[in-house]
Amino acid sequence: MREELKISRSFFWYAYLLLLALERKLYYRSGAGFMKTGKFIIPPEKQTMAASGIREIAARLGAARTKRELGEILAREIQGYSMFDLQIIGGRLNSEIEKLPSPYRESIRPYFREQLFGKHHKILVMHHNRALARLSGPLRDPETFQKFCDMIPEGCFAWDDASERNPYFRNPKNRLFYYLIAAFTMFVLDEPGHPAGMPFPGGFSVEQRGRDYYCLIRDKEKEVFYSICNFCPALQTEGNGQEKGILKNVEKKSEYSQ
Repeated sequence: MREELKISRSFFWYAYLLLLALERKLYYRSGAGFMKTGKFIIPPEKQTMAASGIREIAARLGAARTKRELGEILAREIQGYSMFDLQIIGGRLNSEIEKLPSPYRESIRPYFREQLFGKHHKILVMHHNRALARLSGPLRDPETFQKFCDMIPEGCFAWDDASERNPYFRNPKNRLFYYLIAAFTMFVLDEPGHPAGMPFPGGFSVEQRGRDYYCLIRDKEKEVFYSICNFCPALQTEGNGQEKGILKNVEKKSEYSQ
């Protein structure tokens, strides 16, 4: 069953290529425009509407006080993503992974997919079997959670790849999906934002030791305000100085490492 539920690489690449083929048609239909550089820009009125909607969602999340409340709010929001939306997000994910050097690309691919789509499947299953409704207990670290919610509206518009031309890949709704999944993982499941075992350059990885998680770069991303590392329940692994800037090369190529 688990294998059947995996979203194939070819499926998402098909969606990606389809979007590229339709880009010119979407450009005219959306009322959006291109700058002289050829980069896609969102019309101001649509960007304002998107920002307002994201602020409302972040406020609803921030009102949660228990894992049950947060889990049910997240499930409702995530169910609003259509299969087409998921195809776009998956296409962007595969596009980002393909930019990474081999063999790191091959080793990290399943962890990125688990981070997004594994947890997407899990929250929907927990919603349908009423496991979310049976959760008990308050949220871990309410102060950190509130800071996470406060970050979301601005974080959804903080793009790294200014050269991305596909309009749907630059949609803030996609970035919101990333934060919704991270909220479920970090504050409902109390797991690290990046899965245990996920490798980083230099041979480091997210470790699980009993019920605790450790990450070498947990406290090293503070200059990136929209990084989920700043809100992660993982503990900082003691390093030897090599961890500083360890993700720089990856971050330039993949927003999902943040």
